[in-house]
Amino acid sequence: MIRTISIGNYMSIQGYFVKMLDNGLMVIRDGEQLFTGAPVVTGAAVVNLPAR
Repeated sequence: MIRTISIGNYMSIQGYFVKMLDNGLMVIRDGEQLFTGAPVVTGAAVVNLPAR
């Protein structure tokens, strides 16, 4: 599964999920390199409710 992590304030990386660490950081693989960073949380799905 492809996941996104944040490294620093301005850089994010997408790659294949490898594992979660005990400190809450996520490890992903991009090609042959492993990266560790904070997981980027996605928002809730948008639901279209009928008009009242």
